[in-house]
Amino acid sequence: MTHSTVLETVRRKVVAIWEEKRLLREPVAVRARTLTVHEAIGDPEGDDFPLQKGKERLMEAEFQGSRGQAFTDQFGDFTGTLADVATMPLENNFRRAVFVAAVNATARRLGLCDRTIHCRDKEPGECAALFCAHIRDRYGEVRITQVGYQPKIIETLSARFAMRVLDLDPDNIGTVRHGAPVEGPEKQEEALAWADILVVTGSTVTNDTLGDFLTEKPVIFYGTTVSGTAALLGLERFCAKAK
Repeated sequence: MTHSTVLETVRRKVVAIWEEKRLLREPVAVRARTLTVHEAIGDPEGDDFPLQKGKERLMEAEFQGSRGQAFTDQFGDFTGTLADVATMPLENNFRRAVFVAAVNATARRLGLCDRTIHCRDKEPGECAALFCAHIRDRYGEVRITQVGYQPKIIETLSARFAMRVLDLDPDNIGTVRHGAPVEGPEKQEEALAWADILVVTGSTVTNDTLGDFLTEKPVIFYGTTVSGTAALLGLERFCAKAK
């Protein structure tokens, strides 16, 4: 799928569900708010998560008592109905984050997905260890290209596998972090061709690049942002410690 095609497919599927459940006609408020670093991830035993560096924030939507989240670098507040969300132009990262968080919260409420709230404290490291074992057991010795800067996953996977990382943060590009080289978008085609499997952040939903990584190679998405999208599109997702 190309840019926007993924989001429009998700929108078509989720709006059909909202209509079937008659949620669009009800005066249900969907609220998204930015979380502080401590609210979002606590103390993850590291200081270079994008959230801690102020490069991204975690938006959170609440729907009938269920919560869904989305990482984004454009953040703010939104209040409206699902009908408002259903017709919202998905033209920037803020609007996409509102939409994705709302999808995740409603999908959680309807039992379509789980683990929509980010893990905290020591859990990112624990998740990374489980992720490493999952890849080893399922795929054996492979070369991994990771899309997105998640330090605990990089640290754990790079100690076990040949690995490259693609990121958009200019502070990371051109460096070696946690044992893996971090490269920018100009290396994307080469890094994807080099890999046996792809490990991709769910934030690609909100920045509208997820379609770039749906290749013939195995793809495992990680994180809470992609929870609803993965459920609706049948994508593989690993997120062992989210709530």
